[in-house]
Amino acid sequence: MRKVASQKCSAVSLDAVVTNSVLIALGVVVLSLSLAIPAGYALARLRLPARSIILLMFLVPQAFPNLPVYMNIARLFYDVGLNGTYLGVILVHTVHGLVYAIWIATAAFAAVDHTLEEAARISGAGPLRTFADITLPLAMPGLMASAVFVFLESLDEFTATFFVGAPEVNTLPLLLYTASAGGNYQIASITALILLVPSIGFMLLVEQFLRADVLAKVGQ
Repeated sequence: MRKVASQKCSAVSLDAVVTNSVLIALGVVVLSLSLAIPAGYALARLRLPARSIILLMFLVPQAFPNLPVYMNIARLFYDVGLNGTYLGVILVHTVHGLVYAIWIATAAFAAVDHTLEEAARISGAGPLRTFADITLPLAMPGLMASAVFVFLESLDEFTATFFVGAPEVNTLPLLLYTASAGGNYQIASITALILLVPSIGFMLLVEQFLRADVLAKVGQ
């Protein structure tokens, strides 16, 4: 009876953790793309003198060890009341997600043929109408690919969630860590499988979104 009750409790906990992880990842995707779409369009279309430097700045979070970075972020978030909150976790995940979102969004907009936009403008469409009817639909495959990368990055993030969210916010990587440390290898195995299967499926999906012309523009 005690074993059955423990399994039921673990199942309920696993369901809640999966829901938490998916909702957080979706929130990170929405926030990242909300910033990446205007930023990517500006970087692709405007002649910015420091364009390369701006792109490199989004790689800064990847250039330093995660542990001291997230420890300091956790301290700052504690001062403003964001530590241990879903919003805090979403914000810190977005810092890493912006790398994929903005770089791929910039490449996606750069791959859109300028002549199509010019033809729409000549036909009488305004800037917003041209963007909504021509530029955004043509860039959408690249934006969808960036969304997939951001989603997977958030879903698999452990260190940021551990320092900013735990123990109030629990996600699949945290559950995998605690289950493994506690000797609950059944839950650990299930959690690892849940993390593995979407990653493989989404990466296969990315191949359908990322065209060669978009990949050629990444980093340019």
